[in-house]
Amino acid sequence: MINQYKFDMIEIMKNNDTLPKKISIFPLSNFIIFPNTSVPLNIFEPRYIEMINDSMKNDRIIGMIQPKKQTKNKLDLFSVGCAGRITSFNETEDGRYLIVIKGLSRFKILKEINNNKLYREFEITFDDYKKEDMINNNNEIKFTDLKLIFNNLKYFFERKGYNINWKELEKQSLDQTINTLAMASPFSLEEKQILLEAININSRKDQLEKILNTYAVDNFDNKTIQ
Repeated sequence: MINQYKFDMIEIMKNNDTLPKKISIFPLSNFIIFPNTSVPLNIFEPRYIEMINDSMKNDRIIGMIQPKKQTKNKLDLFSVGCAGRITSFNETEDGRYLIVIKGLSRFKILKEINNNKLYREFEITFDDYKKEDMINNNNEIKFTDLKLIFNNLKYFFERKGYNINWKELEKQSLDQTINTLAMASPFSLEEKQILLEAININSRKDQLEKILNTYAVDNFDNKTIQ
């Protein structure tokens, strides 16, 4: 490794209240991140190398968002994404960046900013989601309170060949568990976007149940998820 940085979590928590009015965008298909979840990213395209370089000089915040489709000149994006702060940075010998980002709050795109950079920037608002996303929810619901939905998810994940450490999930809070499963799920791009845009954790749980119901009959062996 050429460079390696890990940032102090106290500093990260202190800065969580300061959210930007504009943000650089990293579009990834079929990929979502939620507040208070962390994901690793492998950055290798020159435009996103530039984006990370600029972010590291400032607040280390980037926006993760799903693209809808490729239009004539650029990607058409969904209107809602999630801001994340870089918490770990490694530069490899071949020039790639291995970073970890921690979700802060979801945002809604207002308009694109014209710039001379390789990557895209947008004016955004956190108004629809900040209150819900920035609250530490200590009123935890136990994993056993959601036994049916998690049993269905477990069966669904196993049939799709996904390995999930369910014992570790049981140790997490409700929001962490639901969000982790939503992020890791083999759902479609549109289904993941529905989960991301659900206004709160209860709404996300309901949407997760609705999506699971559409997969209730496994096409491979015609068994109902129970």
